[in-house]
Amino acid sequence: MSSSVEAVTRQDPYAMSHREILESLTGLLAALFTALLSTTIVATALPTIIGDLRASQTAYAWVITTALLANAASTPIWGKLADLFNKKLLVQTSIVIFVAGSVMAGFAHNVTLLLAARVVQGIGMGGLTALVVAIIGSIVAPRERGRYSGYMGAVMAVSMSGGPILGGVIVDSPLGWRWCFFVCVPLALIALFLLQRTLRLPTDRKDDVSIDWFGAVLMTAGVSILLIWVSFAGKAGYYEWFSRESLLYVLAGVALLAATVWVESRAKSPIMPLRIVTERTTGLAIIASIAVGIGMFGATTFLGQYFQTARGYSPTVAGILTIPMVAGMLVASVGSGQLITRFGKWKPFVVGGAGLLVVGFGLLSTLDHATNLWLVGAFIAVVGLGVGMMMQNLVLAVQNTVSVHNIGAASSNVAFFRTFGGAIGVSVLGSVLATRVSELSAQGFHRLGIRTSGSGGSNLDLDSLPAPIATIVRASYGDATGRIFLIAAAAAVVALLATALLPNRPLRRTIDIDPGLDPMRSDDGDRPEQPGAAAAGEFDRGRREPALQR
Repeated sequence: MSSSVEAVTRQDPYAMSHREILESLTGLLAALFTALLSTTIVATALPTIIGDLRASQTAYAWVITTALLANAASTPIWGKLADLFNKKLLVQTSIVIFVAGSVMAGFAHNVTLLLAARVVQGIGMGGLTALVVAIIGSIVAPRERGRYSGYMGAVMAVSMSGGPILGGVIVDSPLGWRWCFFVCVPLALIALFLLQRTLRLPTDRKDDVSIDWFGAVLMTAGVSILLIWVSFAGKAGYYEWFSRESLLYVLAGVALLAATVWVESRAKSPIMPLRIVTERTTGLAIIASIAVGIGMFGATTFLGQYFQTARGYSPTVAGILTIPMVAGMLVASVGSGQLITRFGKWKPFVVGGAGLLVVGFGLLSTLDHATNLWLVGAFIAVVGLGVGMMMQNLVLAVQNTVSVHNIGAASSNVAFFRTFGGAIGVSVLGSVLATRVSELSAQGFHRLGIRTSGSGGSNLDLDSLPAPIATIVRASYGDATGRIFLIAAAAAVVALLATALLPNRPLRRTIDIDPGLDPMRSDDGDRPEQPGAAAAGEFDRGRREPALQR
């Protein structure tokens, strides 16, 4: 069968040989590894960083959120640029931006400068997130993409397992936490060199190019206002969830996003093409991706804090304790990719992954400051299996429905909402955690006869606190962590419903799609309407569609 598949794909004008694809993937995966490593290193080092800079739980969440926000806001722009300009030059540009942000973060002497550097890093990561997936979609047919997605999953798993451990070792060493940012610079330069040597893509020049910058600004402003709202709502000294301030934030954010939809619907070359976003497969995949974002970013962010702050382990040990989650991601991502390529069935994996997320988050909602660590490892392994089965396969399902000339926009929109879900998730979960920690800490202080201002437990520099107070704060963090995973479980239920409703469209064997069979032109989410269009079974038999003319 493999020989017949190779024969089919080699007739495709867009197809590359297996060796050519592997050569091209070398630099791409090196770049992706660098970006992901920077995220996971920071997640482990954050308690030390925030303690050293004498910041609060709100700042803790925002160090993650600002990078995710910049990542999310820039991803659709990078995706649109990928459909207009040379993808190789764009991915190299994103690496340079990422390096600049890493250097800034390494030299940051206060939280404000660190947050600004994280924004620059996020813009670079947005480019890598959108462009790596878009380039792979441009050179590999959907039916064959599973095994290559498995390679990407392996890189992600290694970076997510090695990152926390490396971050812990760096923080515990004489180098200090600043080298958690500096260490990414040489890795990024190596990725630049590999991309220059191995990635060969044709330049598809287009005339009369226009980019909807106004729509991009409106979208970024709307998302930012909503993130600011969820970050500070319910915290002492700010405003309540149900208050006049909250109402103003929500109305302003929703109005800006509504204006974004109006502008995008009339733009000549929209950043977020509504025709793609509102297609049934893409729309449902976006909803599911939001839950994946909450799981991937929320779990890694707050599990590191749980192991260090609540259980008192060093950053190195905390990184080691997150390995079960990463192992689950590795097994699920690589295994599901190989099975999808072999059998051509993708939907059981995304539905099963969503179910595992519900179970995993439900189990993590029982966490407290004394939960057996073997149980914690088993719980986070289940979450890792769910994320691994869903993350790349949702992108694959969307890419299967669009032309190669729209693959950048389609892929980046799924990545945008996954990252946006992660940013919202980290902000909301961080806000809920901070509020609950303050409540539990105040109760503990009251039992000791200590009067507080209502914001007890916000100081993460526990070594500077008296032992009885530090014990109360640690227990409060441990007991409050379960609540945030209960919220994540509710989001996973929504993802399960969305994946169950996904159209089970078979994977095509060619890189591009026949314009006459393009699902984007159909009002039916399951099958094209054009006369003479092939039934779904013809795709499974490997019928080769003619490539879209450039």
